Amino acid sequence: MEDYCSDCEKTTVVVLDHSSGDTICCECGLVLEARYIDETSEWRTFENDTNNSDPNRVGGPVNPLLAENGGGLVTLISKPSGVKSLGWNHVGSNKDPDSSLIQAFKSIAAMCDRLDLVATIKDLANEIYKKVADLKSTRGRNRDAFLAACLFVACKQEHKARTLKEIHSIANGATIKEIGRNTFFIEKQLKEIGESMETGASDAGDFMRRFCSRLGMNHQAIKAAQEAVQNSKELDIRRSPTSVAAAVIYMITQLSDDRQFLKDVATATAVAESTIRKSCKDLYPYASRLIPNWYAKDEDLKNLDTLCQ
Repeated sequence: MEDYCSDCEKTTVVVLDHSSGDTICCECGLVLEARYIDETSEWRTFENDTNNSDPNRVGGPVNPLLAENGGGLVTLISKPSGVKSLGWNHVGSNKDPDSSLIQAFKSIAAMCDRLDLVATIKDLANEIYKKVADLKSTRGRNRDAFLAACLFVACKQEHKARTLKEIHSIANGATIKEIGRNTFFIEKQLKEIGESMETGASDAGDFMRRFCSRLGMNHQAIKAAQEAVQNSKELDIRRSPTSVAAAVIYMITQLSDDRQFLKDVATATAVAESTIRKSCKDLYPYASRLIPNWYAKDEDLKNLDTLCQ
């Protein structure tokens, strides 16, 4: 392939770098054209991925959960309303067995977008929904609550736990109690078929970095809060993980120059101010064991006494 090079001032042999889209002169190395668009047909064969020797690639990605009907790549043409006998040929069916699954997956994707969750959590929530739905035991259950519970379980499984209040905020009206009941139901159903997701209970550490980020805490304060939560596991503190996380954050911030108001901590953690105060009162007797000594000395911890009463 040849082209005119302005530096060499003559026609020279050029090479096309397909990875970057650059056209480069072989003699002087000058990039003659950047981000070249290849308008020729793409004939790469994807047979290693699909067990198909057809090199054509069109449409969206195949969803393995919809593999029974072409992986979701289906076009349905139905008879238009008001048309009786115009020789219309009916192709496909409005009663596609995967239609309910597709709608459920769309709802899960919408909830994930609202909580800014990664694709792995969305895919796992879809998988959980498919497994339980295949058992034909979801009839009569609140659909929105059931989908939200699938997402809640997926978040815990991927160690990106969200609180029930956060899931409830995007659950299209489903109550926290309904989501909780469906969560228990899902875990029970999966266990019965030998596919327990081993979610376990949420841990205060699962929420810590996200809560700290909302408050704009510095790196040292975040590190101290994470260590404090880790140390709290060795103590018998009968509080919910989110309450412990909120109380630890409040105590840590009061020991730094960048103090946070109680109402701001309550807003960031979705924990009531009164609950945070009570949790702080429970944690204060163990403050010297919770808060790392590199962050605060014993005399500094005494300042928390009035705040934790």
